[in-house]
Amino acid sequence: MHKDDGSAEVEVGSASVPLALRRVLGLVVSGQATNRAEIARRSGLARSTVGQQVDHLVGTGILEEVESRRSVRGRPPRVLTISPLAGTVIVVDVDTAESQIALADLTRRVIARETVDVRIDAGPQVVLDAVTEQLHGLLEKHQRAPDRVREVVVGLPGPVDFEQGCAVQPTGMPGWDGFPVAEYLRERFHAPIVVDNDVNLMALGEAAQARLETPLLCIKISSGIGAGLITTPDDVYRGADGAAGDIGHIRAVSGSNVLCACGNVGCVGALASHRAVLRGLGIAESTAEDPLHGARELARRIAAGDPTALHAVRQAATEIGEVVAMLVHMFNPRTVVLAGPLSELRDDLVSAVRAAVYQRALPLATRKLTITASQLKGGAGLHGGIALASQDAFSPAGIARLLHEGR
Repeated sequence: MHKDDGSAEVEVGSASVPLALRRVLGLVVSGQATNRAEIARRSGLARSTVGQQVDHLVGTGILEEVESRRSVRGRPPRVLTISPLAGTVIVVDVDTAESQIALADLTRRVIARETVDVRIDAGPQVVLDAVTEQLHGLLEKHQRAPDRVREVVVGLPGPVDFEQGCAVQPTGMPGWDGFPVAEYLRERFHAPIVVDNDVNLMALGEAAQARLETPLLCIKISSGIGAGLITTPDDVYRGADGAAGDIGHIRAVSGSNVLCACGNVGCVGALASHRAVLRGLGIAESTAEDPLHGARELARRIAAGDPTALHAVRQAATEIGEVVAMLVHMFNPRTVVLAGPLSELRDDLVSAVRAAVYQRALPLATRKLTITASQLKGGAGLHGGIALASQDAFSPAGIARLLHEGR
């Protein structure tokens, strides 16, 4: 039987990556093989070729070979894993009142997570400078070399031009329209920068970390209402111009004439978002002392059984459910995840959305549909960003960068 010597190479930009090396690393990253013998059996490569490629990957610090912890007789077998020191990924989840940041290694293990207390309306430079300063502090504190940051992923709460790395005509984000977020951060981290819509990252996080079935539709109900659609565990539907999922500007079925920040009237976001519910109840969204005052006060009233607050949340959920029913017919998802502050208030929001969807959508579209609240709560976007960064790090171009920097 002929064994492949793995000498073929794949061109990636100006770099070339041996095909054998890609096979070996791909099998370890995917978990299909954990030792040299398994790699040879699954790849069809000669054992000598596998040994050469494994030695190279271990030597460059991308993989490590350690003794298995499984209880066996005799000498413990040696297993291959991604090295925790192979590199660091950074995730920034920007939201209205504050930003969440995280460091993770290439095994997707979270190393550190913190909050940056800067409002989005302070402008992109103020927010990104505060985020950068805190991230550099985390890198130093956890002894992660800045030159081994493999990728930075940023989630923004508005439409995003994925190719250009900037927000496009967002509402409630003064100064962010067209601001070169990717370029600005690339100068500070000297690493590839990915900018995406925050709900896309949340959907990726729910699919990857919570292992929910796809197609998956994530609905974030916060200062506005947005959606992210995952067609497979790794594929995000972003649309032609980054506007996919901006569902807060769909006209509410009730036909209300409430003015929206976009200039139109009757948008479901203006009627049923977290911000809209707070406004209807006369609750301030934030105070100088507490940027999350509104969320805490609404949660307190719901926990106390305040009938006015309960009615407001259920009414908002019914409006959202009508829109979700339309999306269910359009995309036929297997899972709908409701995220944001309203989804964390008992079961009132989820129950009311579920009732509206099952009433409006046809049985074919709902017979296997699961509608649930986020299992990751405020961490979904961070986990999604880590998943996206890890995918990119082990793409052909990412592997080429890893090898080049490893040398």
